[in-house]
Amino acid sequence: MIQTKDNSITATIPEGQELDDLKRMAKPSIAELCSDEGSSLLVFPQSLDEYGDKIGTEHIFAINGENQLVTGNIMGFVGCNDTQVSIRSRFAQQEDDYFLHYMLQKVFAINLFDLKHDSDKESVFDFLIYLFPAFLKRALRQGLYKEYQTRHYNDANVRGRIDIQRHIRKNIPFAGKVAYTTREYAVDNSVTQLVRHTIEYIASHPYRGNILNNDEETKEAVGLINNATPSYNRNDRNRIINLNKRPINHPYFSEYRDLQRLCLQILRHEELKYGQDEEQIYGVLFDGAWLWEEYLNTILKNNGFEHPQNKSGRGRKYLFSDHSGVCYPDFYSKEMVLDAKYKSYEDLGKVQTADLYQVITYMHILKLNHGGFVVPVSSSNQSIAKMLNGYGGQMSILGMNVDQKCASFNDYVAVMESEEMRLQESIRGFVS
Repeated sequence: MIQTKDNSITATIPEGQELDDLKRMAKPSIAELCSDEGSSLLVFPQSLDEYGDKIGTEHIFAINGENQLVTGNIMGFVGCNDTQVSIRSRFAQQEDDYFLHYMLQKVFAINLFDLKHDSDKESVFDFLIYLFPAFLKRALRQGLYKEYQTRHYNDANVRGRIDIQRHIRKNIPFAGKVAYTTREYAVDNSVTQLVRHTIEYIASHPYRGNILNNDEETKEAVGLINNATPSYNRNDRNRIINLNKRPINHPYFSEYRDLQRLCLQILRHEELKYGQDEEQIYGVLFDGAWLWEEYLNTILKNNGFEHPQNKSGRGRKYLFSDHSGVCYPDFYSKEMVLDAKYKSYEDLGKVQTADLYQVITYMHILKLNHGGFVVPVSSSNQSIAKMLNGYGGQMSILGMNVDQKCASFNDYVAVMESEEMRLQESIRGFVS
């Protein structure tokens, strides 16, 4: 297992199978890796062009001329054959990457229990299990998945095509029953069966099964799937997996496509973990910039800030009075506009010019006197502010100290909750 961090360079990797596998993972873009119907790679955000960074065009990492592994903003776990790479956050200096796990907990509204696992090979499985309840609830908000199923009946209530051969075989001499076949729009189908098999698999896990009992909504979702799949048979698992190799394309049940892929990864965990599916790239990855932005949204949305969405067009703003020049500030309120930056900004003088100009532009078109950046820091958590020339206004950097030395994940949660309160107080101090 190669342990590294985002935006970093590893030591030189010697020639051999490991380097060959790494080059195989480095060559395709993320969009190319995800385009394969049988892909075992789960990437967030799942709409690769939803955010301005367009991570679909990026690569998981690169291999430079000195055979060193060079990472960007991508974090998570990825593997090919027996070569595996764990990419942690560069802002967390401790061995346990509590920062990444904490952001996942907040963004996906999950409750993480004991973060320890038997080996590094289990880390990808932990991520997949943690994500399952959030995906299940999101899919069920569209209702139970339905699709046409072929059913065979033998009764007196004929409502389909009569099956002559089966009728002769079953109903001679005639006793009032007719054998027939019909197509029904049913909730007990290959997709809901796949979800049911995943639920049963997680429930039997010695350390992660309790994640299905996190909250009432999760328990209700599990109950809906169980009631919808009366034909469940544990021995059918491989058949159900094979029936789900083709992704769902139903325009209404769009959330089920992501749930389907996640379920397949969980159920196929054993072969992924031990690299039995040769040459296939597998894992779960998170774009650091996206994850940081979505994490901040869990804090700022309750403090009067809007969080525009590129995909839906909600909250868009315009550079010009004729409604041309669409732009999407990360966060804005009646008093302030904030840009989420997953960068090491601790001094306004070191902020990239393009980032500065972007926030100044937002301040101008929104007619706001306060703008700034919210960044993760690993030392000082001091907020910095300066006044702008010209029309005036205040520019600031709001740092959140995410590199906390804690004995356990629960201790880290408590410290980060204090940091979140401090951030909110800093924002109120700037605009008061």
